[in-house]
Amino acid sequence: MKIERIELHLISQPLVHPFRTSFGTQTERPSILVAVYSQGLVGWGECTAHNKPDYSYETVNTAWHVLSDFLIPSNIGQEVSNPTDITDGYRGVRGHPMAKAALESAIWDLLAKAKDVPLSKMLGGVRYRVEVGVSIGIQPTLAGLLDRINQFVDKGYRRIKMKIEPGWEIEPIAAVREQHPNIKLMADANSAFSLEHAQLFQEMDPFNLLMIEQPLHYDDIFDHAKLQAQVNTPICLDESIHSPHHARWAIEMKACRIINMKVARVGGLSNAVAIHNMCVDAGIQMWCGGMLETGIGRAANIHLASMPNFTLPGDISATERYYAEDIAEPAFHLNVEDSTMIVPTGPGIGVKVMLDRVKKARLNYKEFVA
Repeated sequence: MKIERIELHLISQPLVHPFRTSFGTQTERPSILVAVYSQGLVGWGECTAHNKPDYSYETVNTAWHVLSDFLIPSNIGQEVSNPTDITDGYRGVRGHPMAKAALESAIWDLLAKAKDVPLSKMLGGVRYRVEVGVSIGIQPTLAGLLDRINQFVDKGYRRIKMKIEPGWEIEPIAAVREQHPNIKLMADANSAFSLEHAQLFQEMDPFNLLMIEQPLHYDDIFDHAKLQAQVNTPICLDESIHSPHHARWAIEMKACRIINMKVARVGGLSNAVAIHNMCVDAGIQMWCGGMLETGIGRAANIHLASMPNFTLPGDISATERYYAEDIAEPAFHLNVEDSTMIVPTGPGIGVKVMLDRVKKARLNYKEFVA
């Protein structure tokens, strides 16, 4: 298939509820949508970079620049039969995995549609439903945290991830565990602590947490290996895993027992599949993380989470958790009986992008023609 045309749409949508982490508070979610056209078909990808360089050094502005001036010009007009065909055009661009992942994801969607198969089939998925959980931001009060968690437990979520930061850790974890002794509970630090806090994490062991996610520096593997050796609770790495190389280093150093897979963070679905297979061989559990995606990125995540080694509930909450009106249909809903979501069965990512909604939320637009 020849890449005939590529479109970039920069959009911004209000979140239903403010989302606070150790990075700060979000009330709006920007996204760059990538549309790749060929033979009457269109494949969609999503760049989940933030407005600020907090979770990653990438921002929507840097991603727009890298996509517009480097990645797309290197690939427009190219013949593609495999998603990795476009990565040759990435060789002159170091870093910027979120920009790369957005374009490559659109190619995966396009090729799956050309084959008239769901993306999950191309990825090697084995599930028709995937178990999911919900992520709860840092709340102003302990009572507010418990109330927020109770709302989602009542909606059917069986796995709760709560954000923590220095000064907001042991007390809220203890309170949640006391109220919900059997729920799957995990804590996400978003790199807010240091190895000096090792005793603090040892104090979390009795709470039977599913995992502690990314407690130390975002670019660290070495100190995480030291910390994992001192605690019984599994350490999960997120921000530290930027590529298959980082995954291999973390596995060989025993820096974690779990890896959170975010396609955008590792540069695309091809790298995500490579890391998945590496973790299978090493006996490392995985789950699919979320970046407050629109229905485009959310659909891709669900397909990815259908792969065999995604054995833990992912951060793929229902659409209504984040957006009053998303830009893709159908919306994703939680099956309250088993805290799962259905993997779409239509071609590609299996959702329809509503262009009228995209235009309503759009801040910028650019078109490239072969």
